[in-house]
Amino acid sequence: MPFQGYDEELRSEQDYIADLYVRLDAERARVAAEYRAALRGTGGTPMERDVQVRDSAKRARRLDVADTGLCFGRLDPVAGDHSYIGRIGILDEEADYEPLLLDWRAPASRAFYVATGAHPEGMRRRRQFHSHGRRLVGFTDEVLGRPGADDGGDAALLAAVNAPRGEGMRDIVATIQAEQDEIIRLDHPGVTVIEGGPGTGKTVVALHRVAYLLYTQRERIERHGVLVVGPNPAFLDHIGRVLPSLGESDVVFATTGDLVPGLHVTAEDTADVARLKGSRAMLDVLAAAVADRQRLPEDPLPITLGGVALQVDADTAAWARDEARASGRPHNEARAVFTEIVTYVLTERAMGRIGRGWLSRSDRTAWEQLRTELLRELAGDDDFTAVLDALWPVLDPETLLASLYTSPARLRAAGADPRLGRVVGPAWTVFDVPLLDELVDLLGRDPDAAVDRTAEKERAAEAEYADAVMEGMRLDREELDEDLGVTVGDLIHAGALAERFEERDTRELAERAAADRDWTYRHVVVDEAQELSEMDWRVLMRRCPGRSFTVVGDLAQRRSPAGATSWEAALAPYVEDRWAYRSLTVSYRTPAEIMAVAAALLAEFAPDVRPPESVRASGVRPWSRRVTEDELSGAVEEFVRDEAGREGTSVVIGPVGVPGTVSASESKGLEFDAVLVVDPDRILAEGARGAAELYVALTRATQRLGVLHRGPLPAALRGLAEVEASVR
Repeated sequence: MPFQGYDEELRSEQDYIADLYVRLDAERARVAAEYRAALRGTGGTPMERDVQVRDSAKRARRLDVADTGLCFGRLDPVAGDHSYIGRIGILDEEADYEPLLLDWRAPASRAFYVATGAHPEGMRRRRQFHSHGRRLVGFTDEVLGRPGADDGGDAALLAAVNAPRGEGMRDIVATIQAEQDEIIRLDHPGVTVIEGGPGTGKTVVALHRVAYLLYTQRERIERHGVLVVGPNPAFLDHIGRVLPSLGESDVVFATTGDLVPGLHVTAEDTADVARLKGSRAMLDVLAAAVADRQRLPEDPLPITLGGVALQVDADTAAWARDEARASGRPHNEARAVFTEIVTYVLTERAMGRIGRGWLSRSDRTAWEQLRTELLRELAGDDDFTAVLDALWPVLDPETLLASLYTSPARLRAAGADPRLGRVVGPAWTVFDVPLLDELVDLLGRDPDAAVDRTAEKERAAEAEYADAVMEGMRLDREELDEDLGVTVGDLIHAGALAERFEERDTRELAERAAADRDWTYRHVVVDEAQELSEMDWRVLMRRCPGRSFTVVGDLAQRRSPAGATSWEAALAPYVEDRWAYRSLTVSYRTPAEIMAVAAALLAEFAPDVRPPESVRASGVRPWSRRVTEDELSGAVEEFVRDEAGREGTSVVIGPVGVPGTVSASESKGLEFDAVLVVDPDRILAEGARGAAELYVALTRATQRLGVLHRGPLPAALRGLAEVEASVR
């Protein structure tokens, strides 16, 4: 309830925040001026101006995200002056750079998120602001450090979790809770595992941890960027606005099917094949498959050199193969060693025959001249190239893997399970991607093709960058026309810009990183990490040699037959025991009524796992309704129609392949105000992980849950209220 003098204090706080926005706008104008100066090409070298363009654009994006929700609240310490906490830091340049607004990531801001009545962190009051756009419309005070005081943040938190869901995940920077803040600020340089049940906020905590690391370790991380790996494109779209809303854009978002540039794979294998492909045993299979292509001739292969008939026999090929393998080079690069040995044998034999009776090795000049001629002849000899291709071919990952799958003989030679055999269709599966990535290292680059690919990539990069610069910051085009007397298109022509920055890759970091298979990141976030196979982990560890990871997951929700059974098993091969584990125990998304139903199911398939504790109750009991085959579509349509009239989002989740529904796996990581689950018994029957799939489906709702079933309701769902008609 507002206290006496509330209106007066509100006006005072409104004036303070209005002044912050004035300063924000002034800084934005200053950055815009720097950007325009860089575009004009005045001052400094082209390289320096290019850096200025990118830096000012990046600074502008960080200022843009603070345009609304700039200030979250105020901390009043027991002794000393109060401080304001917000999305970015603002300093008073006229008063020795005193902080007018503390960045939420600054150490001095921590008490805003962790102070409670029992542990006030030296604070006597926390004031949380309620804003609409740029305008402060109210505030709530919490007195700290007094007997019986409630934990801080409940009012703002409950308002946030009860709010209708929008198109994507929102940041929680204004309502971070103590257990979340501890993880966000955790000072651990290696792998941090965050485990939590549905709705505990583990994903958004991981993303805020990235923003915190970029704030505290910007110089180390920013130049190489961050990789965020999620389970599917819908999930990445859902979380994609969180980091930009926190002012961070040097981030690549990808699924495991995107980790090889040029591939965007979503198809999956059957459970038994997925288990085979995801196993580390595939390393031996792939190595054997490559070795199988390093052949010895069954019969000598004829070659004519200098008019002399020669042969490449098994002994020569074996010597060349042994030397090439001993070089330690990848297959394609080791071909040069193989070629060198075979060439040496052939030229020595040819020279011995050609020079018999008239040419001695002591005549070094004539001997070397003959060798040069023979080497030139071999280099242009199609028959010799055909011999090399037969015995040590240049291979690419996709061709090799496809030929392995489609040849029972090659599968046997590689010691592979015959169940891997298939007719290669139009697309790879997500379990093929780490195998293709592994083959990139086993095979190496084709030296001849690499030059062409690099040149093509550079030309494409130049054109892309030209477009990006023209787009620039979110500047008003008319303002540019007025200031410069020209349009951006007049100012810089794409072709001229590409020429200006020739031989430099000037794309944004995220673009460059996503297109470069050999790019290494300074930090990697892995969401739904329980789904990753052993081979997936190899890909990610290769992308981050420094082993700086935030790993997010819930082993109870694992659906992949190749996924992790324990975090130790997944991580020990790479970091041994040098990883930190933290758990989140409170569900902010799932109301108590729905969590009770989900917990009963969890107790059946994962009795050792403790469900998270819901922070709130919705007052709406989840329901079930038995329908006939003919009634099903009408009942679904009725749910969709009812929810269309409400604020927020809704979804219908069903077994794989049911029209008008999404599968549980497609809904992973997402949240909706209302969820309708169709045919839960069929979801349970979808395999060994069917119970985990149903658990995921039940816990997507933030407000309302309904279940339609044609067969008997699974016993684990007996906590649902059975109704005769739809519940509005």
